[in-house]
Amino acid sequence: MTVGINIQTGAPMSFLSATLSRVKPSPTIAVTTKARELKAAGKDVIGLGAGEPDFDTPDNIKAAAVAAIEAGKTKYTDPDGIIELKQAICDKFQRDNGLSYTTAQVSVGTGGKQILYNALMATLNPGDEVVIPAPYWVSYPDMVLLAGGEPVVAETSIQTNFKLTADQLEAAITPKTKWLIFNSPSNPTGAGYSREELKALTDVLMRHPHVWVMTDDMYEHLAYDDFEFCTPAQVEPALYDRTLTVNGVSKAYAMTGWRIGYAAGPEDLIKAMRKVQSQSTSNPCSISQWAAVEALNGTQAFLEPNNAVFQRRRDLVVSMLNEIDGITCPVPEGAFYVYPSISGLIGKTSAGGTLIEDDESFATALLEEGNVAVVFGAAFGLSPNFRVSYATSDAALKEACTRIQVFCAGLV
Repeated sequence: MTVGINIQTGAPMSFLSATLSRVKPSPTIAVTTKARELKAAGKDVIGLGAGEPDFDTPDNIKAAAVAAIEAGKTKYTDPDGIIELKQAICDKFQRDNGLSYTTAQVSVGTGGKQILYNALMATLNPGDEVVIPAPYWVSYPDMVLLAGGEPVVAETSIQTNFKLTADQLEAAITPKTKWLIFNSPSNPTGAGYSREELKALTDVLMRHPHVWVMTDDMYEHLAYDDFEFCTPAQVEPALYDRTLTVNGVSKAYAMTGWRIGYAAGPEDLIKAMRKVQSQSTSNPCSISQWAAVEALNGTQAFLEPNNAVFQRRRDLVVSMLNEIDGITCPVPEGAFYVYPSISGLIGKTSAGGTLIEDDESFATALLEEGNVAVVFGAAFGLSPNFRVSYATSDAALKEACTRIQVFCAGLV
């Protein structure tokens, strides 16, 4: 019998897990990697794919990490976090969201991604469904598939600023639904749900007591204009016992590489997640945990000036993209992304001869001909769009948007 060979790993195809064939590598990481490779090769590429702030980690947080090293806090910790960090997380939830948790209800992981993955691995059985509004963060569906579940995608639209409606949620729920994954402000759209919009969704969930809610509140502190963040268990206290509220220090505290995410929820679920983590990575980095204690307990004064910078960049990008015929770019309430539609460009041909059949061909041609790296919308489950991260300098954003304008002007 002839056995195929995986060209990337060199391993016999029959050797690899069948589950692995259901998932794909992260497109956002792929775009960022490609941009770096082109830069290294001497090409003048501006990368707008990375989902991380360009700010440095605040000095007080770095100092706390140094102090932890000097104090010898470099040993194993409890699998899902030190008690000091868990208490800081409890204090944060009470202070910012009015949610009361004990340290036994808190789990700390190696980034928010691990927290989400642990929860899915701990709860999903074959055939269980997870409702995921689209556009979505690229990892949600694949994590569900790896955990043996079935993602059920509920498509939103630009008409609702990419927000899920109560009717759409109702239509997506079946007797097999176990979770709703909810992200506000959103990656990739930046859309943030008002209290009234979120209450309409929680009213639906109250009619379906078998459905749990997994929030992704990673962009909580990145909110602009008069938008006020709220989270499901805060809006509907009756959902408290079936909500896992997920957050982390990566985005607002400019700590993406420190890899600390956390969640709070029912104690039995947290115990199950701890079991998964104890047999995978065990504890997050001890030094990062002590840095996160300072992030949550220390000064928050840098959040407001950082947000002012992000809002200025948002306004710049939205304005310049909306000047392009064929592109429509809504104004997001938070995060540091925009998700413009290119529906008016489909069917045109670039100056280099590429037919713009979809958002992937648009992004490819923009990179090859315009030297700007963006992530195509199909990666996030809703087309024809592309995602721009404006977590980079004003000068780079202005130049990148000018290049996009020139590229689009050359389409015929």
